[in-house]
Amino acid sequence: MQNYVIALANQKGGVGKTTTAINLAACLAERRQRVLLIDLDPQANATSGLGLAPQPGNSMYEVLLGHGKLADKIQATRMERLSIVPSEVDLAGAEIDIARVDRYLHRFKESLDPLLALKQFDYVLVDCPPSLGILTMNVLTAVQSVLIPLQCEYYALEGLSVMTRLINQVKQSGANPDLELEGIVMTMYDPRTNLAQQVASEVRQHFGDKVYDTMIPRNIRISEAPSHGLPVVMYDEKSTGAESYRLFAKEFLKRCKTRDEAPAPTVTAAPPSAAQTPAEGASTGLPG
Repeated sequence: MQNYVIALANQKGGVGKTTTAINLAACLAERRQRVLLIDLDPQANATSGLGLAPQPGNSMYEVLLGHGKLADKIQATRMERLSIVPSEVDLAGAEIDIARVDRYLHRFKESLDPLLALKQFDYVLVDCPPSLGILTMNVLTAVQSVLIPLQCEYYALEGLSVMTRLINQVKQSGANPDLELEGIVMTMYDPRTNLAQQVASEVRQHFGDKVYDTMIPRNIRISEAPSHGLPVVMYDEKSTGAESYRLFAKEFLKRCKTRDEAPAPTVTAAPPSAAQTPAEGASTGLPG
């Protein structure tokens, strides 16, 4: 059985990254997939968004330092077939501590590989911090691909240019030569605004079929669901937000199942409007 290990990453915060991680995981579980969501963001929003309280010692902090097993950190959620490795605020300290150990860019991979060998999950989704620090770099050296949630605003385009360049850097450095761009999903889409339409058009023009057809709209139910510790498909299963994430999960599954049958794509360069954006932190810790 194929393990799909996919990072949800964007160095810009507030683009719907964690919301997408929670709801994609929930929709995949709803479609009878066994899903593990690893919350590697010290803000622990994916943890609380699935109804768990962040607790010291429950995160990957010690595992990344070589103490304990990732499998021992897995917890069940209120949704069948959906499990989570929670986060906690202290995980922020891992940025410093991991840098002091050997093979510091591969600590996440070395923790994850024994779990993947057990083949307990169909999909492993990793919610990365909204930064390009050591935690995110650890994830990028371990996963197969990166899913980028993109808010339909101009500044989000700048974050997209940084992420696509970083994916290429990780590949070319040899840290993870098989890393690919899984796709770009546009979030918080409001068709009533010219800006949203312009951003969507430019991204589609530049990245082509790497952009998902499904766009996640601005929806109050999506925003309310985390305060109840539920994905939107459990909070209000008939809402526009729930239906949008279901459509996205269906499209996501279809792409994952056919991805290995097609030639490996090359990550496209940054969009023209964001080409001058500096890749802040993009060279962090990459081996030569």
